[in-house]
Amino acid sequence: MQIELTAADGHRLSAWRSGPADAKRALVVIQEIFGVNPHMKRLSDHLGSLGWAVVTPALFDRAERGVELGYEAPDRERGMALRKMVPDDKVMLDVAAAADALPQGAAHGIIGYCWGGTIAWWGATRSDRFRAAVGYYGGGIAGTRTEVPHCPVQLHFGEEDKGIPLADVELIRQAQPGVEVHVYPGAGHGFACEDRSSYDAAATELAGGRALAFLSSHLG
Repeated sequence: MQIELTAADGHRLSAWRSGPADAKRALVVIQEIFGVNPHMKRLSDHLGSLGWAVVTPALFDRAERGVELGYEAPDRERGMALRKMVPDDKVMLDVAAAADALPQGAAHGIIGYCWGGTIAWWGATRSDRFRAAVGYYGGGIAGTRTEVPHCPVQLHFGEEDKGIPLADVELIRQAQPGVEVHVYPGAGHGFACEDRSSYDAAATELAGGRALAFLSSHLG
């Protein structure tokens, strides 16, 4: 269901909440550059159905409220433009607001996709709110790879991702030997989104199993 959050600077933003309110394990789920669209809501509801308390903040609300984009042009270009309108430090305020909305007695993790994959990495390095972080195909991780994570991190990349070359993945591995990194042969960017042409069911199932096992092991 839709809820409203208030960040530390007073900004009010919407979010999608799923799962039991009294869950012992909880996740902040971070959107792609397409907003909290039907795919992100389905994903959040799926995690909620598995017993996780989930809050998925609408990070584009700082630029434009109610953004729900598709995956083809011109929506892709619009999403990239909106992303540039949201400062990174403000993003982290909104992530913290989402964490505040999770059950406070629960163990908190963060998982994100695309832009959200990078933000999940920042959730580990720029915050101490989370006990585990999982990032899928985050294009900004390589550029911030020397930041120090405060919790265990697992990362997922597609071998055929045109925006994240394997050379960048190797740089991340070299900079972060303690981070668990998985690469999926034949998979492209966005492979875990069933609404994208790049959807790869086998890679999605494998990555999803790894992510849930990782989060469960660190969040109890």
